[in-house]
Amino acid sequence: MVNYNRKRFREARKRGYRSHLEETIANQILKAKHSLRYETVKIKWVDFAIRSYTPDFILDNGIIIEVKGFWSTGDRRKHAEIQQQHSNLDVRLVFENSGRKIRKGSATSYGMWCEKKNIQYCDRVIPQKWLKEKLIFMPSKIVDVVDVGVLIEPPIRK
Repeated sequence: MVNYNRKRFREARKRGYRSHLEETIANQILKAKHSLRYETVKIKWVDFAIRSYTPDFILDNGIIIEVKGFWSTGDRRKHAEIQQQHSNLDVRLVFENSGRKIRKGSATSYGMWCEKKNIQYCDRVIPQKWLKEKLIFMPSKIVDVVDVGVLIEPPIRK
């Protein structure tokens, strides 16, 4: 099993994807007759500095799709901030397994965390409903930081 997964990962990397699940989602998007926009947009967001996030896919209807196998604490924090700072964007997650716990011993799964934060998610396959939704907002190539307040620079110590 391990060798088979490693082989699928290497083959997906050769075709330009970061995982086999990303490649599967790309094929589903093409089969649904949507344009394939893979890592074409940069979204700027702020924590202690201005950062940028490149989502995996943008559907023709403007829905942003992020594909996740492992979802780290940093990724969860980033998605919560992006949702707050860019409320006009519709970012949705496709998990390999939304029932996976956010950390060892936790009662909270990836899916439970998304529900708490009002982020739509699914497992392994984009729902047809998402693919058929009407266009609401199509992000440009670079989505800039908007209305996040004042950045406070730390004092310079001598």
